[in-house]
Amino acid sequence: MNGPCKLLVVDDSKIMRRLITGLFDADDKIQVVGEATDGLDALAHVSRLDPDVITLDINMPGMDGLTTLKHLMIRSPKPTVMLSTLTREGEKTTFDALRYGAVDFITKPTQLDGGELEAQAQDIVTKVNLAAAVALESVRYIRAARQDKNAASFRPGFCDRVVAFGAAEGGYGALLKIIPQLRPDLPVAYLAVLYVAPPHVEAFARYLDEYSGVRVKRAVAGEPIEGGVCYLGAGVEYLTVAARDGRLVLHVHRAPFASRRGSIDRLLFSVAEAMKERAAGVILSGSGEDGSEGLEEIHRMDGVAIVQNPQSCLHKGMAQAALARCQPDFVLSDVKIATVVNGLP
Repeated sequence: MNGPCKLLVVDDSKIMRRLITGLFDADDKIQVVGEATDGLDALAHVSRLDPDVITLDINMPGMDGLTTLKHLMIRSPKPTVMLSTLTREGEKTTFDALRYGAVDFITKPTQLDGGELEAQAQDIVTKVNLAAAVALESVRYIRAARQDKNAASFRPGFCDRVVAFGAAEGGYGALLKIIPQLRPDLPVAYLAVLYVAPPHVEAFARYLDEYSGVRVKRAVAGEPIEGGVCYLGAGVEYLTVAARDGRLVLHVHRAPFASRRGSIDRLLFSVAEAMKERAAGVILSGSGEDGSEGLEEIHRMDGVAIVQNPQSCLHKGMAQAALARCQPDFVLSDVKIATVVNGLP
């Protein structure tokens, strides 16, 4: 791309629009090309200005932000960062925004001066720059209907393969594109470590379960691993698998050095040891290098190694580290990973 990325700021508050615009005055990578006051105004600006990235409020008169986001993703998908008082981590509204196509979210400052604004200003600039670098292929409205887990057709049971996912920053969006598309009728169990606080993992598991054919639940120590189920663990935990009485069970305990970020590697090493060639590992969006050694071990044991294409990652570090360490079987955009996982023999 020649020149700076074009940013459209959408907010019904003139003060907030001015504040956000001012943050990019000294940024040579982002240029604010327009401001919109509501959803209809935003869609008109998108058609006229063709921005590269958008910040979007939710609570606006007329067409609200979530409705605007759905229309945007159908008409002209753009990397969009939700910047709203309603987009708090772990909230349903935030997960809805990510499912509708937003690539990231920021909680809007509730005060327009003082330490809170100063602390968030750099976060806004950083997240907009990261969003602008996400490949358009990965920006889309995820169509997922609510699922009835009480239906007679849902019978978790025998597990013949384990697929382990590792995600950190940007992991919400990646997992939302993958987990709801997984087939529940396969003898496959899914384990995922996500680097967010445990309460947010619990909220995310409940949300994913509503929209996924597989059952999604918080990983619990000692629980037998069943096919058709996805178990979520937090990055401050070591989530591993072990054989007991001929069955696989979950081990979950607090990571002694959580700040060192080794939980994804621990998960992948344990899955490689327990499942050998029936293991699969998937490294998704995140910063740092966690997961690269574990994925190399899965590959060494003749399991399947998958890496999210860094171009589709919000944070590219983990994917790039994995690619530098081993030659995976697949390098895919997050929107294509579920299809490959569903087709594993």
